[in-house]
Amino acid sequence: MELLGKSREELRALCVAMGEPAYRGDQLYRALYAERNFALSRVTNLPAGFREKLVAETTVTLPTVRQRYVSADGSVRYLLGLGEQEGFSTEGTEVAEKNKRKRAAASVEAVFMPSPARQTICVSTQAGCAVDCEFCMTAQLGLIRNLTAGEILAQVLLPLEEHKETLTPQTNVVLMGQGEPLLNYEQVMAAMRILLDQSGIGLAPKHVTLSTSGIVPGIERLAKETRRPKLAISLNASSDAQRDALMPINKKYPLKKLLDACRNFTRGSREYITFEYVLLGGVNDTAEDARRVARLLADLGRVKVNLIPWNPGSLPYKEPSEESIERFHKILLEKGIAAFTRYSRGRDVMAACGQLALNEVSSNQLTVIR
Repeated sequence: MELLGKSREELRALCVAMGEPAYRGDQLYRALYAERNFALSRVTNLPAGFREKLVAETTVTLPTVRQRYVSADGSVRYLLGLGEQEGFSTEGTEVAEKNKRKRAAASVEAVFMPSPARQTICVSTQAGCAVDCEFCMTAQLGLIRNLTAGEILAQVLLPLEEHKETLTPQTNVVLMGQGEPLLNYEQVMAAMRILLDQSGIGLAPKHVTLSTSGIVPGIERLAKETRRPKLAISLNASSDAQRDALMPINKKYPLKKLLDACRNFTRGSREYITFEYVLLGGVNDTAEDARRVARLLADLGRVKVNLIPWNPGSLPYKEPSEESIERFHKILLEKGIAAFTRYSRGRDVMAACGQLALNEVSSNQLTVIR
């Protein structure tokens, strides 16, 4: 039985089923998520006999790190194998082999981005993606499968443990890697409840962001959650016609439905909805585009826009000019819309926004650590 991804209540129930007091589940929960102790034989506040039973009957698995690509800016893109020979397995060999065969093998990417004040971890929620945004390289993969709550959490836990000697007090997590989080809602929210639990991984909701292409039913469900990450919407267009061409999901959830869901999204007194806008040179970066975006967002309350210059890849688009970036930014500010230009990190190792497509880059192109 896999333990990573199980809630406190599930671990308490498991311990009772194994003949132990329920509070042993609290100890196990803390060991996995707060202490990042993945070898159950070393959870020394559990009785030795119970540890032996856990080792024989359960497993804690992290993805295989197939490769680490280190950017000149310090970011690390992890190419992770799922359903392979995972590390930190605590189950017996025969059981491990049986369970491994049940898990569909897949690869995903996570990105660790350190800075003086914080570290940010970009995680995937699906292997591949079904949304098919025309300008995103991940879309070329199609959807391979949904990730489990444990596989999502592992993308946070693994880098934190690997970089534990240099961590700053603040960790940000963004669900902006491969996949559409709201199309894997149950597993994503199971992971978020552990991530945001102060007895679990312990991040504050204001430091966790879920980015969606605009899955309206998922946005409506998220609005009802009592504890949830911040919401970010990938807008990327200033009209339905333009968004239909760039993001086919708009044909199912057009701008009116999407913006109505945002308008009805209950927010705290200091909570914003972020709109992400990837600037594609000569496509959606004109002054008129900027004015249309300002009109779309004018009555939505507390919002902000992150302008993201397109990151180069193998797709037939081009980067926006500095002039068009500055013009777009200035118009939004003049129209009263809070706007920020965000230059992606890790571009040299294909770790930037829209570049995650399982690319394996040769060692003569970048610095690689093993």
